[in-house]
Amino acid sequence: MLQCLLRSHSGFSHIFRCHRWSTTSTSSRLPYGSVSISRRCTRTLETPIPGRFIHCAKRNEGRNDVSKGPTAADIGEYKSQVRQLKREVTEVKSKINRKKTLQGSQKVVGLAMMSNIALFSGKLYAAIQSGSASMFSEALHSLADALNESLLMWGIWRSLREPDPQHPYGFTAERYAWALVSGVGVFFLGGGVSIYHGISGLMAAHHALGDVTSSWIVLGASLLFEGGTMTYAWRHISKSAEAAGVSVLEYLRRGADPTAVQVFMEDCAAVAGVVVAGSCLTLSKLLNLPVIDSIGSITIGILLSCVATFLIRRNIAGLVETSMPAHRQAEIVRELESDPVVSSVQDIKSTALGPEWARFKAEILFNGEEVTRRYITRNPELFAMEYEQLKKLKTREEVEVWLERQGGRVVSTLGSEVDRLEFNIMTKRPEVKHIDLEIL
Repeated sequence: MLQCLLRSHSGFSHIFRCHRWSTTSTSSRLPYGSVSISRRCTRTLETPIPGRFIHCAKRNEGRNDVSKGPTAADIGEYKSQVRQLKREVTEVKSKINRKKTLQGSQKVVGLAMMSNIALFSGKLYAAIQSGSASMFSEALHSLADALNESLLMWGIWRSLREPDPQHPYGFTAERYAWALVSGVGVFFLGGGVSIYHGISGLMAAHHALGDVTSSWIVLGASLLFEGGTMTYAWRHISKSAEAAGVSVLEYLRRGADPTAVQVFMEDCAAVAGVVVAGSCLTLSKLLNLPVIDSIGSITIGILLSCVATFLIRRNIAGLVETSMPAHRQAEIVRELESDPVVSSVQDIKSTALGPEWARFKAEILFNGEEVTRRYITRNPELFAMEYEQLKKLKTREEVEVWLERQGGRVVSTLGSEVDRLEFNIMTKRPEVKHIDLEIL
Protein backbone atom coordinates (compact mmCIF):
# COMPACT_ATOMS: atom_id res chain seq x y z
CA MET A 1 0.00 0.00 0.00
CA LEU A 2 1.12 3.55 -0.86
CA GLN A 3 4.14 2.29 -2.87
CA CYS A 4 3.24 4.79 -5.58
CA LEU A 5 3.23 7.61 -3.00
CA LEU A 6 6.71 6.65 -1.92
CA ARG A 7 7.95 6.82 -5.53
CA SER A 8 6.19 10.10 -6.30
CA HIS A 9 7.62 12.09 -3.40
CA SER A 10 11.07 11.56 -1.94
CA GLY A 11 10.13 13.20 1.36
CA PHE A 12 7.19 10.87 2.05
CA SER A 13 9.18 8.38 4.10
CA HIS A 14 10.55 11.27 6.16
CA ILE A 15 7.01 12.46 6.87
CA PHE A 16 6.05 9.08 8.24
CA ARG A 17 9.21 8.89 10.31
CA CYS A 18 8.10 12.19 11.84
CA HIS A 19 4.56 10.87 12.20
CA ARG A 20 5.71 7.80 14.08
CA TRP A 21 7.60 10.12 16.39
CA SER A 22 4.56 12.35 16.87
CA THR A 23 2.31 9.55 18.08
CA THR A 24 4.59 8.62 20.96
CA SER A 25 4.16 9.99 24.44
CA THR A 26 5.37 13.45 25.33
CA SER A 27 7.98 12.13 27.71
CA SER A 28 9.50 9.89 25.07
CA ARG A 29 9.85 12.57 22.44
CA LEU A 30 11.35 15.31 24.58
CA PRO A 31 14.85 13.76 24.89
CA TYR A 32 14.93 13.28 21.13
CA GLY A 33 14.70 17.02 20.52
CA SER A 34 11.24 18.26 19.74
CA VAL A 35 12.37 21.60 18.29
CA SER A 36 14.62 20.17 15.59
CA ILE A 37 12.06 17.53 14.66
CA SER A 38 9.33 20.16 14.45
CA ARG A 39 11.44 22.21 12.04
CA ARG A 40 12.23 19.23 9.83
CA CYS A 41 8.59 18.17 9.71
CA THR A 42 7.47 21.74 8.98
CA ARG A 43 9.85 21.99 6.03
CA THR A 44 8.58 18.67 4.68
CA LEU A 45 4.94 19.69 5.05
CA GLU A 46 5.51 22.79 2.94
CA THR A 47 6.37 20.66 -0.13
CA PRO A 48 3.56 20.51 -2.77
CA ILE A 49 2.58 16.85 -2.54
CA PRO A 50 -1.03 16.35 -3.72
CA GLY A 51 -0.54 16.84 -7.47
CA ARG A 52 2.41 14.48 -7.58
CA PHE A 53 0.87 11.52 -5.88
CA ILE A 54 -2.40 11.98 -7.80
CA HIS A 55 -0.35 11.96 -11.00
CA CYS A 56 1.13 8.69 -9.83
CA ALA A 57 -2.38 7.37 -9.29
CA LYS A 58 -3.24 8.42 -12.85
CA ARG A 59 -0.39 6.33 -14.27
CA ASN A 60 -1.96 3.30 -12.64
CA GLU A 61 -5.46 3.92 -14.00
CA GLY A 62 -6.81 0.91 -15.78
CA ARG A 63 -4.58 -1.58 -14.00
CA ASN A 64 -6.28 -4.57 -12.48
CA ASP A 65 -3.87 -4.77 -9.57
CA VAL A 66 -5.09 -1.96 -7.35
CA SER A 67 -2.24 -2.54 -4.89
CA LYS A 68 0.16 -0.91 -7.38
CA GLY A 69 -1.49 2.49 -6.94
CA PRO A 70 -3.18 4.34 -4.09
CA THR A 71 -6.92 4.14 -3.72
CA ALA A 72 -9.10 7.05 -2.62
CA ALA A 73 -9.02 5.64 0.90
CA ASP A 74 -5.20 5.54 0.79
CA ILE A 75 -5.01 9.17 -0.31
CA GLY A 76 -7.54 10.21 2.35
CA GLU A 77 -5.57 8.37 5.03
CA TYR A 78 -2.34 10.01 3.89
CA LYS A 79 -3.83 13.52 3.93
CA SER A 80 -5.39 12.89 7.34
CA GLN A 81 -2.01 11.80 8.70
CA VAL A 82 -0.31 14.88 7.26
CA ARG A 83 -2.96 17.15 8.80
CA GLN A 84 -2.61 15.42 12.17
CA LEU A 85 1.16 15.83 11.95
CA LYS A 86 0.77 19.55 11.30
CA ARG A 87 -1.41 19.87 14.38
CA GLU A 88 0.95 17.91 16.58
CA VAL A 89 3.99 19.86 15.36
CA THR A 90 2.16 23.07 16.27
CA GLU A 91 0.97 21.75 19.64
CA VAL A 92 4.28 20.28 20.86
CA LYS A 93 5.49 23.52 22.42
CA SER A 94 2.08 24.40 23.89
CA LYS A 95 1.76 20.93 25.44
CA ILE A 96 5.22 21.27 27.01
CA ASN A 97 4.38 24.73 28.38
CA ARG A 98 1.03 23.53 29.69
CA LYS A 99 2.63 20.60 31.48
CA LYS A 100 5.25 22.88 33.03
CA THR A 101 2.52 25.26 34.17
CA LEU A 102 0.51 22.46 35.77
CA GLN A 103 3.61 21.05 37.45
CA GLY A 104 4.29 24.52 38.84
CA SER A 105 0.69 24.70 40.04
CA GLN A 106 1.12 21.34 41.76
CA LYS A 107 4.10 22.68 43.67
CA VAL A 108 2.16 25.80 44.71
CA VAL A 109 -0.85 23.77 45.87
CA GLY A 110 1.27 21.11 47.60
CA LEU A 111 3.29 23.68 49.52
CA ALA A 112 0.16 25.53 50.62
CA MET A 113 -1.60 22.31 51.66
CA MET A 114 1.28 21.13 53.88
CA SER A 115 1.55 24.60 55.41
CA ASN A 116 -2.16 24.75 56.23
CA ILE A 117 -2.21 21.27 57.78
CA ALA A 118 0.57 22.30 60.16
CA LEU A 119 -1.05 25.67 60.88
CA PHE A 120 -4.44 24.10 61.59
CA SER A 121 -2.95 21.99 64.37
CA GLY A 122 -1.19 24.99 65.95
CA LYS A 123 -4.20 27.33 65.66
CA LEU A 124 -6.59 24.76 67.10
CA TYR A 125 -4.30 24.25 70.10
CA ALA A 126 -4.00 28.03 70.59
CA ALA A 127 -7.79 28.47 70.26
CA ILE A 128 -8.42 25.84 72.96
CA GLN A 129 -5.84 27.41 75.27
CA SER A 130 -7.06 30.99 74.86
CA GLY A 131 -10.76 30.50 74.20
CA SER A 132 -10.44 33.09 71.42
CA ALA A 133 -13.18 33.19 68.79
CA SER A 134 -10.76 34.80 66.32
CA MET A 135 -8.24 31.98 66.80
CA PHE A 136 -10.99 29.42 66.34
CA SER A 137 -11.97 31.16 63.08
CA GLU A 138 -8.35 31.07 61.96
CA ALA A 139 -8.17 27.33 62.74
CA LEU A 140 -11.30 26.77 60.65
CA HIS A 141 -9.75 28.91 57.92
CA SER A 142 -6.62 26.74 57.78
CA LEU A 143 -8.70 23.54 57.83
CA ALA A 144 -10.88 24.82 54.98
CA ASP A 145 -7.79 25.81 52.98
CA ALA A 146 -6.16 22.39 53.48
CA LEU A 147 -9.31 20.55 52.37
CA ASN A 148 -9.84 22.86 49.43
CA GLU A 149 -6.24 22.54 48.28
CA SER A 150 -6.63 18.75 48.27
CA LEU A 151 -9.55 19.29 45.86
CA LEU A 152 -7.36 21.57 43.72
CA MET A 153 -4.64 18.91 43.61
CA TRP A 154 -7.20 16.36 42.48
CA GLY A 155 -8.38 18.75 39.77
CA ILE A 156 -4.83 19.23 38.49
CA TRP A 157 -4.27 15.48 38.34
CA ARG A 158 -7.54 14.98 36.45
CA SER A 159 -6.77 17.75 33.95
CA LEU A 160 -3.38 16.21 33.06
CA ARG A 161 -5.06 13.24 31.37
CA GLU A 162 -4.70 12.96 27.59
CA PRO A 163 -7.77 13.54 25.37
CA ASP A 164 -9.77 10.45 24.43
CA PRO A 165 -12.58 9.78 21.92
CA GLN A 166 -15.23 10.82 24.45
CA HIS A 167 -13.29 13.96 25.44
CA PRO A 168 -11.57 15.14 22.23
CA TYR A 169 -10.71 18.54 23.70
CA GLY A 170 -9.15 17.10 26.85
CA PHE A 171 -9.97 17.62 30.53
CA THR A 172 -8.82 21.21 31.05
CA ALA A 173 -12.23 22.30 32.37
CA GLU A 174 -12.00 19.88 35.30
CA ARG A 175 -9.63 22.27 37.05
CA TYR A 176 -12.37 24.89 37.03
CA ALA A 177 -14.96 22.39 38.25
CA TRP A 178 -12.89 21.30 41.26
CA ALA A 179 -11.79 24.88 41.93
CA LEU A 180 -15.49 25.82 42.00
CA VAL A 181 -16.17 23.11 44.58
CA SER A 182 -13.19 24.42 46.55
CA GLY A 183 -14.54 27.98 46.42
CA VAL A 184 -17.91 26.84 47.74
CA GLY A 185 -16.08 25.08 50.59
CA VAL A 186 -14.26 28.30 51.49
CA PHE A 187 -17.57 30.19 51.50
CA PHE A 188 -19.45 27.82 53.81
CA LEU A 189 -16.77 26.16 55.93
CA GLY A 190 -14.45 29.15 56.21
CA GLY A 191 -16.75 32.16 55.97
CA GLY A 192 -20.06 30.81 57.22
CA VAL A 193 -18.77 28.96 60.29
CA SER A 194 -16.49 31.88 61.27
CA ILE A 195 -19.39 34.33 61.17
CA TYR A 196 -21.58 31.93 63.13
CA HIS A 197 -18.89 31.43 65.78
CA GLY A 198 -18.35 35.18 66.08
CA ILE A 199 -22.07 35.84 66.54
CA SER A 200 -22.21 33.08 69.16
CA GLY A 201 -19.37 34.82 71.02
CA LEU A 202 -21.27 38.13 70.99
CA MET A 203 -24.33 36.47 72.43
CA ALA A 204 -22.41 34.64 75.16
CA ALA A 205 -22.76 36.52 78.44
CA HIS A 206 -19.63 35.19 80.14
CA HIS A 207 -17.19 34.95 77.27
CA ALA A 208 -13.65 35.39 78.63
CA LEU A 209 -10.15 34.96 77.20
CA GLY A 210 -7.53 32.65 78.70
CA ASP A 211 -3.76 32.63 78.12
CA VAL A 212 -3.13 34.17 74.68
CA THR A 213 0.66 33.67 74.59
CA SER A 214 0.38 30.54 72.46
CA SER A 215 -2.02 32.38 70.14
CA TRP A 216 0.49 35.16 69.48
CA ILE A 217 3.22 32.62 68.76
CA VAL A 218 1.02 30.67 66.36
CA LEU A 219 -0.16 33.83 64.62
CA GLY A 220 3.45 34.95 64.13
CA ALA A 221 4.33 31.57 62.61
CA SER A 222 1.20 31.72 60.47
CA LEU A 223 2.22 35.09 59.10
CA LEU A 224 5.57 33.68 58.02
CA PHE A 225 4.14 30.49 56.49
CA GLU A 226 1.21 32.15 54.74
CA GLY A 227 3.39 35.00 53.51
CA GLY A 228 5.89 32.52 52.09
CA THR A 229 3.30 30.48 50.18
CA MET A 230 1.64 33.70 48.97
CA THR A 231 4.97 34.96 47.60
CA TYR A 232 5.64 31.62 45.88
CA ALA A 233 2.17 31.63 44.30
CA TRP A 234 2.66 35.26 43.19
CA ARG A 235 5.90 34.39 41.40
CA HIS A 236 4.22 31.49 39.61
CA ILE A 237 1.30 33.67 38.55
CA SER A 238 3.66 36.41 37.34
CA LYS A 239 5.53 33.93 35.12
CA SER A 240 2.27 32.52 33.77
CA ALA A 241 0.94 36.03 33.05
CA GLU A 242 4.13 36.96 31.23
CA ALA A 243 3.94 33.77 29.14
CA ALA A 244 0.30 34.52 28.28
CA GLY A 245 1.13 38.11 27.34
CA VAL A 246 -1.26 39.71 29.83
CA SER A 247 -0.93 41.72 33.03
CA VAL A 248 -0.93 40.00 36.42
CA LEU A 249 -4.28 41.61 37.32
CA GLU A 250 -5.80 40.37 34.06
CA TYR A 251 -4.43 36.91 34.74
CA LEU A 252 -5.92 36.91 38.23
CA ARG A 253 -9.28 37.72 36.67
CA ARG A 254 -9.22 35.53 33.55
CA GLY A 255 -6.09 33.36 33.65
CA ALA A 256 -6.33 29.74 32.50
CA ASP A 257 -4.77 28.37 35.71
CA PRO A 258 -7.45 28.59 38.42
CA THR A 259 -5.49 26.55 40.97
CA ALA A 260 -2.54 28.90 41.47
CA VAL A 261 -4.87 31.90 41.46
CA GLN A 262 -7.07 30.25 44.07
CA VAL A 263 -4.10 29.45 46.33
CA PHE A 264 -2.85 33.03 45.99
CA MET A 265 -6.23 34.55 46.84
CA GLU A 266 -6.68 32.21 49.81
CA ASP A 267 -3.19 33.10 51.08
CA CYS A 268 -3.97 36.80 50.74
CA ALA A 269 -7.10 36.24 52.82
CA ALA A 270 -5.07 34.18 55.28
CA VAL A 271 -2.46 36.93 55.77
CA ALA A 272 -5.22 39.51 56.22
CA GLY A 273 -7.01 37.15 58.62
CA VAL A 274 -3.87 36.70 60.71
CA VAL A 275 -3.52 40.48 60.99
CA VAL A 276 -7.20 40.85 61.97
CA ALA A 277 -7.04 38.00 64.49
CA GLY A 278 -3.83 39.29 66.06
CA SER A 279 -5.14 42.85 66.31
CA CYS A 280 -8.51 41.86 67.81
CA LEU A 281 -6.94 39.38 70.17
CA THR A 282 -4.46 41.96 71.45
CA LEU A 283 -7.13 44.65 71.89
CA SER A 284 -9.42 42.22 73.66
CA LYS A 285 -6.70 41.29 76.13
CA LEU A 286 -5.48 44.84 76.74
CA LEU A 287 -8.97 46.39 77.07
CA ASN A 288 -10.54 43.32 78.68
CA LEU A 289 -13.30 43.44 76.06
CA PRO A 290 -13.90 39.91 74.68
CA VAL A 291 -16.51 41.36 72.32
CA ILE A 292 -13.67 42.71 70.14
CA ASP A 293 -12.42 39.15 69.68
CA SER A 294 -15.86 38.05 68.49
CA ILE A 295 -16.01 41.01 66.10
CA GLY A 296 -12.65 39.81 64.73
CA SER A 297 -14.13 36.39 64.06
CA ILE A 298 -17.03 37.94 62.15
CA THR A 299 -14.61 40.14 60.19
CA ILE A 300 -12.53 37.10 59.19
CA GLY A 301 -15.73 35.31 58.10
CA ILE A 302 -16.79 38.26 55.94
CA LEU A 303 -13.31 38.44 54.43
CA LEU A 304 -13.36 34.73 53.53
CA SER A 305 -16.86 35.02 52.09
CA CYS A 306 -15.80 37.89 49.82
CA VAL A 307 -12.75 35.99 48.54
CA ALA A 308 -14.86 32.85 48.05
CA THR A 309 -17.46 34.84 46.09
CA PHE A 310 -14.76 36.14 43.74
CA LEU A 311 -13.37 32.62 43.25
CA ILE A 312 -16.82 31.11 42.64
CA ARG A 313 -17.67 33.75 40.02
CA ARG A 314 -14.30 33.30 38.36
CA ASN A 315 -14.61 29.53 38.12
CA ILE A 316 -18.19 29.69 36.85
CA ALA A 317 -16.96 32.04 34.12
CA GLY A 318 -14.30 29.48 33.26
CA LEU A 319 -16.85 26.69 32.93
CA VAL A 320 -19.26 28.79 30.84
CA GLU A 321 -17.46 29.38 27.55
CA THR A 322 -17.18 32.96 26.35
CA SER A 323 -15.92 34.39 23.09
CA MET A 324 -12.33 35.47 22.50
CA PRO A 325 -11.46 39.10 23.23
CA ALA A 326 -12.74 41.20 20.33
CA HIS A 327 -9.32 42.54 19.34
CA ARG A 328 -7.76 39.06 19.15
CA GLN A 329 -10.63 37.69 17.10
CA ALA A 330 -10.40 40.70 14.77
CA GLU A 331 -6.66 40.08 14.29
CA ILE A 332 -7.32 36.51 13.15
CA VAL A 333 -10.06 37.68 10.76
CA ARG A 334 -7.77 40.35 9.29
CA GLU A 335 -5.05 37.77 8.79
CA LEU A 336 -7.46 35.48 6.95
CA GLU A 337 -8.88 38.28 4.80
CA SER A 338 -5.38 39.40 3.78
CA ASP A 339 -4.60 35.98 2.29
CA PRO A 340 -4.91 35.92 -1.57
CA VAL A 341 -6.99 32.71 -1.59
CA VAL A 342 -9.67 34.17 0.72
CA SER A 343 -12.44 36.31 -0.73
CA SER A 344 -14.41 36.85 2.48
CA VAL A 345 -14.83 35.54 6.04
CA GLN A 346 -18.35 34.92 7.39
CA ASP A 347 -20.15 33.48 10.46
CA ILE A 348 -17.26 33.95 12.88
CA LYS A 349 -17.53 32.20 16.24
CA SER A 350 -14.96 31.64 18.97
CA THR A 351 -14.75 30.39 22.53
CA ALA A 352 -12.01 31.12 25.06
CA LEU A 353 -10.90 29.62 28.33
CA GLY A 354 -8.77 32.40 29.74
CA PRO A 355 -6.14 34.16 27.61
CA GLU A 356 -4.22 30.95 26.88
CA TRP A 357 -6.78 28.65 25.23
CA ALA A 358 -9.28 29.32 22.47
CA ARG A 359 -11.26 27.74 19.64
CA PHE A 360 -11.99 29.59 16.38
CA LYS A 361 -14.59 28.81 13.71
CA ALA A 362 -15.41 30.69 10.51
CA GLU A 363 -16.92 30.15 7.07
CA ILE A 364 -14.55 31.04 4.22
CA LEU A 365 -15.45 32.05 0.67
CA PHE A 366 -12.38 31.06 -1.33
CA ASN A 367 -11.07 32.68 -4.49
CA GLY A 368 -11.40 29.79 -6.95
CA GLU A 369 -9.18 31.41 -9.57
CA GLU A 370 -6.32 31.89 -7.07
CA VAL A 371 -6.66 28.31 -5.82
CA THR A 372 -6.45 27.05 -9.43
CA ARG A 373 -3.41 29.24 -10.11
CA ARG A 374 -1.67 27.75 -7.09
CA TYR A 375 -2.46 24.25 -8.31
CA ILE A 376 -0.87 25.08 -11.66
CA THR A 377 2.15 26.83 -10.10
CA ARG A 378 2.92 24.04 -7.67
CA ASN A 379 2.68 21.30 -10.29
CA PRO A 380 4.17 22.72 -13.52
CA GLU A 381 5.33 19.36 -14.91
CA LEU A 382 1.99 17.74 -14.28
CA PHE A 383 0.11 20.64 -15.85
CA ALA A 384 2.37 20.60 -18.90
CA MET A 385 1.62 16.92 -19.38
CA GLU A 386 -2.10 17.51 -18.90
CA TYR A 387 -2.01 20.34 -21.40
CA GLU A 388 -0.51 18.06 -24.01
CA GLN A 389 -3.20 15.49 -23.29
CA LEU A 390 -5.89 18.16 -23.57
CA LYS A 391 -4.78 19.01 -27.11
CA LYS A 392 -5.30 15.37 -28.09
CA LEU A 393 -8.85 15.12 -26.79
CA LYS A 394 -11.55 14.86 -29.46
CA THR A 395 -14.78 13.67 -27.92
CA ARG A 396 -17.06 15.17 -25.29
CA GLU A 397 -16.60 12.14 -23.04
CA GLU A 398 -12.80 12.49 -23.08
CA VAL A 399 -13.07 16.17 -22.14
CA GLU A 400 -15.46 15.35 -19.27
CA VAL A 401 -13.04 12.76 -17.87
CA TRP A 402 -10.20 15.27 -18.14
CA LEU A 403 -12.23 17.96 -16.36
CA GLU A 404 -13.26 15.55 -13.60
CA ARG A 405 -9.62 14.71 -13.00
CA GLN A 406 -8.60 18.37 -12.85
CA GLY A 407 -11.53 19.17 -10.56
CA GLY A 408 -10.37 16.55 -8.09
CA ARG A 409 -6.89 18.00 -8.09
CA VAL A 410 -8.15 21.55 -7.58
CA VAL A 411 -10.27 20.36 -4.65
CA SER A 412 -7.18 18.66 -3.21
CA THR A 413 -5.30 21.95 -3.56
CA LEU A 414 -8.16 23.74 -1.79
CA GLY A 415 -7.86 21.29 1.09
CA SER A 416 -4.12 22.03 1.27
CA GLU A 417 -4.89 25.76 1.40
CA VAL A 418 -7.30 25.24 4.30
CA ASP A 419 -4.59 23.29 6.12
CA ARG A 420 -2.09 26.06 5.42
CA LEU A 421 -4.40 28.76 6.78
CA GLU A 422 -5.07 26.76 9.95
CA PHE A 423 -1.36 26.01 10.41
CA ASN A 424 -0.43 29.70 10.01
CA ILE A 425 -3.02 30.83 12.57
CA MET A 426 -1.98 28.23 15.14
CA THR A 427 1.68 29.14 14.63
CA LYS A 428 1.15 32.90 15.03
CA ARG A 429 -1.59 32.58 17.68
CA PRO A 430 -0.53 29.74 19.97
CA GLU A 431 -3.52 30.32 22.24
CA VAL A 432 -5.80 29.08 19.43
CA LYS A 433 -5.73 25.32 19.95
CA HIS A 434 -8.54 24.30 17.59
CA ILE A 435 -9.55 25.89 14.28
CA ASP A 436 -12.52 25.01 12.08
CA LEU A 437 -12.60 26.70 8.67
CA GLU A 438 -15.67 25.76 6.64
CA ILE A 439 -15.85 26.31 2.88
CA LEU A 440 -18.73 28.44 1.60
